[in-house]
Amino acid sequence: MAVTASPEIQARLLDVAACDLEIQRASTALRGLSDTLHIPTLEAALDEIKGRLHDALVEKETIQAELTRAESDVQLVESRIAQDEERLVHTASARDAQGLEHELESLKKRRSDLEDIELAIMERLEQADSALSGLEAERDTAEGALAEARTQFEATSAELAAQRSAQEAARGDIVSSLPEDLYALYERQRERYGVGASHLRGGVSSASGVALTESDLQDIRSAAPDQVILCPDSNAILVRTSESGL
Repeated sequence: MAVTASPEIQARLLDVAACDLEIQRASTALRGLSDTLHIPTLEAALDEIKGRLHDALVEKETIQAELTRAESDVQLVESRIAQDEERLVHTASARDAQGLEHELESLKKRRSDLEDIELAIMERLEQADSALSGLEAERDTAEGALAEARTQFEATSAELAAQRSAQEAARGDIVSSLPEDLYALYERQRERYGVGASHLRGGVSSASGVALTESDLQDIRSAAPDQVILCPDSNAILVRTSESGL
């Protein structure tokens, strides 16, 4: 059974289609918003920085442990030097004194070597601290950028959701005024072909952007104004208005 509706009623389908388009746009924007704001990229970058920061912390702790051992070694040698110097002061044996002096010479050489090692480790520790500070600053910057993007995400998500809700409400109001068979046809064509209604403007179907042939236009001219017809190109309901150029 053919569907019929007054031209004014059919024209309301264009408003429904406009709402559907805006709802689709808002939904698409919401789905892609995280990528649009580069949130996954920022999260990955922050994770990478945190990984390097962890490695830098481990490196600093390793160097700090080396320095602690070097300082302990120096203290042990200095303690041994102090003991030998004390023994040297109180020894009455020339042979013992000679042995102590030889040992002190070796110990002082050992202390000098250890102090050189200690200085080298301290330089490495200073470099590690500098690298760590740089990574911490890099992390703070990345966290700030991510926080800003997430804040923008929340605000934009709320705005898009509100826009979609408003369009859904407007759509509901329009749909409630449509005949059931006309709306059912609209939904069926929209589900099958992506667009439920197309405006014929100047001989061109808005859904396909294609100019209808003269033969098609002649068929449309011969149809009754309340007859619901389909676009030969898009299969959407073809809405005729004063702009159709018929």
